[in-house]
Amino acid sequence: QVQLVESGGGLAQTGGSLRLSCVASGQTFNSYMVAVGWFRQAPGKEREFVAAINWSGSRTMYADSVKRRFTISRDNPKNTVYLQMNILKPEDTALYYCAAALSNRVELVPSECPYWGQGTQVTVSS
Repeated sequence: QVQLVESGGGLAQTGGSLRLSCVASGQTFNSYMVAVGWFRQAPGKEREFVAAINWSGSRTMYADSVKRRFTISRDNPKNTVYLQMNILKPEDTALYYCAAALSNRVELVPSECPYWGQGTQVTVSS
């Protein structure tokens, strides 16, 4: 099993920054190569992919809407994955979820991620 806990959400102004953290625990996380991704869901919209990183951190992937603004990284000794969000826009407002898959792929889709956190709210004011 893998347990995921997100933190770092909050209120930011347009153009501001926030850093989300996802702390993972569980024997599975420490025993297998686990890719971790961030997804988000705004009210009335479907959950969408934001970014993902493989086990070693050598590969990352981003949605076009966040490229050059968001950066995903991981610190394996701390079992933590980060999402640094810069130049925030009102359309970034959503509930952000951390998800994990027993895979080394970064092309993650929600149906392939058996492990999810509870989410952390990000609100960007205009």
